[in-house]
Amino acid sequence: MKKSELKEFLDEKVILYNNPKFIASDPIQIPHTFSKKEDIEIAAFLTATISWGNRTMIIKNAFKMMELLDNVPHDFIINHQEKDLQTFENFVHRTFNYIDFQQFAKSLQHIYQHHQGLEHALAITDKTNNYQTAIHQFKQIFFEVDHQQRTQKHVSDPLKNSAAKRINMFLRWMVRNDNAGVDFGIWKSHNPAHLSCPLDVHSGNVARKLKLLKRKQNDWTALAELDKNLRKLDKQDPVKYDFALFGLGVFEKF
Repeated sequence: MKKSELKEFLDEKVILYNNPKFIASDPIQIPHTFSKKEDIEIAAFLTATISWGNRTMIIKNAFKMMELLDNVPHDFIINHQEKDLQTFENFVHRTFNYIDFQQFAKSLQHIYQHHQGLEHALAITDKTNNYQTAIHQFKQIFFEVDHQQRTQKHVSDPLKNSAAKRINMFLRWMVRNDNAGVDFGIWKSHNPAHLSCPLDVHSGNVARKLKLLKRKQNDWTALAELDKNLRKLDKQDPVKYDFALFGLGVFEKF
């Protein structure tokens, strides 16, 4: 396909999948149950964190997380004490267990009390046009509080060449205003032009078939290559094509 034909093809797929019907089958439905900014972002961050594996199980366990936060995520995170975290003790999603969930509650409390919240903690501060260093610095902030080593694996580090799929998905949800009611666009201090695609097996395979990506591994090096090519198609909103790549892979078995 020529560049113009590829853009037309992918733009049509964006229109097809970037609409409210997408929400019902996607983990993004969990933050959509809230209206307060901080509730949305905390629900979204926790949901994105466990977004690997079976989608039905992801959604079920993310709703379970919200129940354990009394369905008031921000209030719980800000005001909880150690004893309040005991109710988490039966929670598990794959390798993310109650110890990790308890740690995430403590780290999020630290971020809202000492770092002005998630929006500020994930801001790009080094004049780059992507979140590689921002996510690395966020991980350092996240684990400033006492923690068990095991929980560190649940926050990716792009400076170790991780594609950071789940954090990039969370960032897409928070930063990108799609005017379609799917992505939230509530982080006005961030720029959607700086977002990277949440690169996974589905989007990676489709990107390779469309010649948007040559590298075989799904790591940050591959993500930088994909970023470069998607920004040629739309430099202001490159990550809208996540809907096209994901939809083609998951729903159309492209």
